[in-house]
Amino acid sequence: MKDYYDILGVSRDANADDLKRAFRQLALKYHPDRNPDNKESEEKFKEVNEAYSCLSDSQKRAHYDRFGTSEGMGGGGYGPFTAGAGFGDIFEDIFGDFFGNVGGTRRQRPAKGSDLRYDLDISLSEAVFGTEKTIDFPKWETCEECKGNGSAPGKSPETCTSCKGTGHIRFQQGFFSVSKSCGKCQGTGKIITHPCKKCKGSGRVQEQKSISLKIPAGVDIGSRLKISGEGEPGEYGGPYGDLYVVLNIESHPFFKREGTEIFCEVPVSFPQAALGAEIEVPTIDGTAKLKIPHGTQSGKLFTIKGKGAPRVGGSQRGNQIVRIYVEVPTKLSSRQKELLEEFASLSGDEVTKGFKEKLKDLFTSVEN
Repeated sequence: MKDYYDILGVSRDANADDLKRAFRQLALKYHPDRNPDNKESEEKFKEVNEAYSCLSDSQKRAHYDRFGTSEGMGGGGYGPFTAGAGFGDIFEDIFGDFFGNVGGTRRQRPAKGSDLRYDLDISLSEAVFGTEKTIDFPKWETCEECKGNGSAPGKSPETCTSCKGTGHIRFQQGFFSVSKSCGKCQGTGKIITHPCKKCKGSGRVQEQKSISLKIPAGVDIGSRLKISGEGEPGEYGGPYGDLYVVLNIESHPFFKREGTEIFCEVPVSFPQAALGAEIEVPTIDGTAKLKIPHGTQSGKLFTIKGKGAPRVGGSQRGNQIVRIYVEVPTKLSSRQKELLEEFASLSGDEVTKGFKEKLKDLFTSVEN
């Protein structure tokens, strides 16, 4: 007596998924077309088929578990085409791509159309505050003249004479019959004898599409906006694909954005840095006043709250980070030079002396 559980390599309490998984692996391993002229593999493939045919059918499995035999359930034994419930579907799943189609015709199921991508450039200000854009792009649409069937008005596609409308041509492969897509009708089962003049028989026409698009505040580089149903038309009555708008933010001459924060550099004069001042700083939505304390050094960072970018869907904005740099004048009048020389004399070259003292302390600590 054959032990079907042992043939499939599963336990006696294996569920339907366990059986299906084991069958897939073994069927692919021992399939005759993968093992040509190998009688042992062919016999093993038949055993695997027989075991799964029995155990995948609940009634046949119960009979087998009780009596230890496959006989008595309507014919005794299981050949390659007396499969149990659901066998046809799993067999087609496994070998459909390998052979095209197995044992019959495959229904033309509705398929969703292809998705489209549109790359859109927007400014930094538009990304921060949101905007509305109108985009124009070419896309395929179902031909209104023929309603997508490809035939001229008053005409209909005719049944393919090669495949008799099945979309597949059957032939013998090894010890069983298989079928492949019909080359004459490209698997559709229909031939267009009077093509539509508008779409030339394709059932689709390319048109220019215009869409108004709302861009939310806070989007960043690489953000994707999905517009459902604006992709390519589906096949066999399937739904349209989707349109994905991918955003690119143009570089700004003054501001740089990182997440919700906006960075900029602002120059101040030497007197402003030394004495302190209140300056006006550009922001993405106008100007803001910023107090610079006396003794401010180049590279000092200041924060202006709420002048950055929001997160998408949020109302609170990030901050603007201002980096100060002190401008050194390149042209001085004689009076300016005189005053600076007097300043240097009064300060005793304090900055230079302080730097030298720091270096001296540094090298002294290293030597010790």
